[in-house]
Amino acid sequence: MAPRFLLLGLLAIALSLALAFDYSPLQNICVANPNSLVLVNGLVCKDPKLVQCNDFLFRGLHLVGNTSNSVGSRVAPVNVAQILGLNTLGISLVRINYAPCGTNPPYTHPCATEILTVLQGNFIVGFVTSNPENRLISKVLKKGDVFVFPAGLVHFQCNVGYGNAIAIAALDSQNPGVIPIANAVFGSKPDIASDLLAKVF
Repeated sequence: MAPRFLLLGLLAIALSLALAFDYSPLQNICVANPNSLVLVNGLVCKDPKLVQCNDFLFRGLHLVGNTSNSVGSRVAPVNVAQILGLNTLGISLVRINYAPCGTNPPYTHPCATEILTVLQGNFIVGFVTSNPENRLISKVLKKGDVFVFPAGLVHFQCNVGYGNAIAIAALDSQNPGVIPIANAVFGSKPDIASDLLAKVF
């Protein structure tokens, strides 16, 4: 009887250790082949003999985004669409420019946790915990501050300073996805029934 419990104990320890580590890609690089007609979860790899330095390079993060839109912000993504070499590596980046009073309205990344670093300006940021509590976790940030938005939770940023503001955010997915809450709920095609929305809101 004792050997059986020992075996079960060792199996439990082994499983907990195995689940405690990040996944490991099957190869060290898998540069995306955007021209492939094969559909997979991720992108098909380019022939390694055709990989070039530019597959791992993006230029332009220093450029100021045009914030003259209804929300007063502009997000410049750097994901697998911009750097083909990010394929299978599980990371991406964005630069966000904000006009005075500009916002990145409530949204969610269904596939990623986000870590935001303030480069310039002052922000109020926050996220809402999931049901049943739906509690707002919020903070005012200044230059050099870093804040984390857990994966899947609705979150936002708003420039509360008097000048333009800039933030950089890293995400733990090559393609984190983004769902702007208001656009998804009120801008779906076809529309969600207005009587249903009236009941909910």
